[in-house]
Amino acid sequence: MTAPPPGAPRPAPTPARAPHPALHTALCELVGVRYPIVQTGMGWVSGPELTAATAEAGGLGILASATLSLEETRTAVRAVRERTGAPFGVNLRGDAPDVLERADLLVREGVRVASFALAPSERVVRRLKDSGLVVIPSVGARRHAEKVQAWGVDAVVVQGAEGGGHTGAVPTSVLLPQVVDAVDIPVVAAGGFHDGRGLVAALAQGAVGIAMGTRFLLTSDSTVPDPVKREYLARGVTDTVVTSVLDGVPQRVLRTELVDRLVEAGPLSRLGRSLRHALAFRRMSGIPWSDMVREGLAMRRSHELGWTQVLMAANTPMMLRSSMVDGRTDLGTLASGQVAGLIDDLPSCAELVDRIVTGATDVLERLTAAPAAAAPAPAAGGES
Repeated sequence: MTAPPPGAPRPAPTPARAPHPALHTALCELVGVRYPIVQTGMGWVSGPELTAATAEAGGLGILASATLSLEETRTAVRAVRERTGAPFGVNLRGDAPDVLERADLLVREGVRVASFALAPSERVVRRLKDSGLVVIPSVGARRHAEKVQAWGVDAVVVQGAEGGGHTGAVPTSVLLPQVVDAVDIPVVAAGGFHDGRGLVAALAQGAVGIAMGTRFLLTSDSTVPDPVKREYLARGVTDTVVTSVLDGVPQRVLRTELVDRLVEAGPLSRLGRSLRHALAFRRMSGIPWSDMVREGLAMRRSHELGWTQVLMAANTPMMLRSSMVDGRTDLGTLASGQVAGLIDDLPSCAELVDRIVTGATDVLERLTAAPAAAAPAPAAGGES
């Protein structure tokens, strides 16, 4: 069989069975995917390979761009296009100094969805919306969802405390229905999801789909080094910790010797490490000092951080790179949701999405099946 040309839509993989109709949700209609499953934009993890594999499987793949320069982002977007003709998104940092340039890049490259780990400004939302993109920021509180809805976003991803990376304190089971009741736009649930049962549970609470990071990190399509994946697979549900010592903002990571040392270290020691990492990231990325200062000012305003915390935030890119790219779990942090403790294999994205859809279909069919006819009751009396 002749392979399709680069960028051309490829035949959709045949599912093991027909999905339940309830799995075609408002999210599928909004972004043009087959299944209401989102792979989140994880720095150093969600590259072209993982993004395209998710899109080909029928979910919404999100390319992470926060650790890429503008030109690297353009190259990565085109690399996804070479692998799939399916819709995908790009995750942007709302407080990046060049966020408007990046927004224009997405428009020029024909990207379908712009996502944000932290809500962007109203100006950025308007620019993207006026250009026809679907805008889906992530939020961790009801008030944030209400705010971005007023700005005109198309949907929100709501992440509960179980989620990995930067996270809040309210669990998904409480936060999700609270946000669903507060806004009129589609809500995607994140934090604690990994299978079909979770997808059905999210739909039952009013969500239009689920977003997963850790589960997609732990696939064969993920470029994260195998030793790092094995570290995740070996952990239980209580092996994560939420700490602010890494970058000044609460972040859920796997508990490692490095994390324990950082938690126990004094502020001067952490500050020195942060400064070294900030310098290393500037050299690697080529970002001018003026842009880094502007970004620091934006972070300070949006998160109400002190200057020491802003400098600590420079830790994150290099510490994640050490683990997710270089495989050095002794030098880098491992952002992780608690759900890592429930994962024990590394399927392909196609296998994972099919497994979730099939599992959700099983649950929905069981819940909606007509009850079996009861056996007739014996007649009163009878022979003695």
